[in-house]
Amino acid sequence: METFAGIDWASEEHALCVVDERCSLAGEMFANDEAGIRELIARMRRLRVLRVAIERPDGLLVDRLLEAGFTVLPVHPNKLKATRSRYESAGGKSDGFDAFVLAELARTDAHRLRVLRPDSDETRALRALTRTREDLVAARVRLANELRAQLEAFWPGAAAIFADVDSPIALAFLERYPAPADARGLGEKRLAGFLARHHYCGRRSPAALLDRLRSAPEGRAEALESEARRAAVLGLVAALRPLVVQIRELTSQIAGAVRAHPDGAVFLPLFKDPKSVITAARLVAEIGDDRCRYPSAEALAADAGMAPVARESGKRKVAGFRWACDKRLRDAVSCLADSTRKHHPWARGVYRAATERGLDHPHAIRVLGRAWLRVLWRCWQDGIPYDPSKHGNLRRLQPEGG
Repeated sequence: METFAGIDWASEEHALCVVDERCSLAGEMFANDEAGIRELIARMRRLRVLRVAIERPDGLLVDRLLEAGFTVLPVHPNKLKATRSRYESAGGKSDGFDAFVLAELARTDAHRLRVLRPDSDETRALRALTRTREDLVAARVRLANELRAQLEAFWPGAAAIFADVDSPIALAFLERYPAPADARGLGEKRLAGFLARHHYCGRRSPAALLDRLRSAPEGRAEALESEARRAAVLGLVAALRPLVVQIRELTSQIAGAVRAHPDGAVFLPLFKDPKSVITAARLVAEIGDDRCRYPSAEALAADAGMAPVARESGKRKVAGFRWACDKRLRDAVSCLADSTRKHHPWARGVYRAATERGLDHPHAIRVLGRAWLRVLWRCWQDGIPYDPSKHGNLRRLQPEGG
């Protein structure tokens, strides 16, 4: 008789439940260490488990299950939440109960769940690089906002002298001049020497930069507050400088990895600037290798959050925003749509038509993103790079012989 398993994973221990057509065969806890994982896999093999459902599509435990040869069915948390009431009317919840519900889903609803197929090593490496870079960029933005807030409280000119407060030249300036008292003797000649030492490549002259610094409002912080804010600025600068360096190094690694990836050639032609590799890399990493994962363009659009959720009841029909989706993939597709609407004739037309219908910018971006995913899905399925000459809707916008 076939057996099916459900695993409720956790950081310290995993709950395993194994069922067959008649009853539950096992309900046990296993530690999240090497011995515990080995014991869990051995237990599943002894019970001849065919399919295992788990509430996540990746991670070390999932990798070990796939390596052991099990058919893994990832279950979205929303599906698990909606299924609990099938077996429990009182609203109870426990790790063992969730493992039982997952096992039952593997037994009764396997035809409705996607079988997990591991991505290639190249894709997994690219995903690790892009996601790490995203996290570092988020940390840089947060620290830059804190730094800007500190400067605006007691020295607004230092926040305005350069375009970005977290740029290398701005951080070097703040490290040398973290408070107004430190820049008291700063003149045009001294600033010119500072810019030359740090290889400033901006278009503004030292005089113009100095005017920016001096024309900003003057702070009125007293001695103790000024000293405290000076220390805060130096601390934030010290935290930001290595972040900026690491983001730059990761960007370089991502550029090489996406150009070497088998699917890189499919996604890179979507961008006008050959240096725009980050969004292409994010698309490759988040969509993955498995062509069966998205059997249609609409399935890809739904997972990317570009397709609305329909709610119908009687004569009432409403299309709502799709919250349950791959947030990272949605960000990458939105970035693709927002960049192409500025230079691509077809994308510009789709975006303009959406705004003329009264849609706001985010909604119009989702409309354009969904349109792009139809094109992208076809290219991805066929393994053929995007070719504007084969884009029928684009050709109809271009004049004959153009």
